[in-house]
Amino acid sequence: MSEEHFMNICIEEANTAFEEGEVPVGAVIVDSENRILARSHNRTLHRKSPVSHAEVIVIEEASKKLGNYRLLNCTLFVSKEPCIMCAGAIIEARIGRVVFGCYDPKRGALVSLFDINHLPLNHKVDIKGGILEDKSREILQRFFAVRRGTEAVITGPTRNRLYVS
Repeated sequence: MSEEHFMNICIEEANTAFEEGEVPVGAVIVDSENRILARSHNRTLHRKSPVSHAEVIVIEEASKKLGNYRLLNCTLFVSKEPCIMCAGAIIEARIGRVVFGCYDPKRGALVSLFDINHLPLNHKVDIKGGILEDKSREILQRFFAVRRGTEAVITGPTRNRLYVS
């Protein structure tokens, strides 16, 4: 199966997140034979947990399914370039390859803001970005356009736009 196939699954998950009011990011982990081990989307609001990013959720699910926290021969597909927290989880899980949709110039920890592979860590990740980039970026832009100007209404002066009590 192609990278585009798995990225389309990520985008389906991102659409589900959008419908749930979550930041629309979706992720899929596949094994070396391209079997899907886990798929999910951001669930930070639903779980009331700042670490419930799509990447972290699928890493946990795939690890449980395989009975091993090391996902050496796996590929993580994600609709947006992972943040620093997720990049750390990717390194800890020893994921061999990450393929993502759109770049994140403000928070991306694989290419844009910095490159995790430039740190003196004992694991390096094969990284490929820009797969179905426009589709991935569009859903994020649409999500934030809907919320623009609602910060004070939702949360008051904290500017944490997405927290709903």
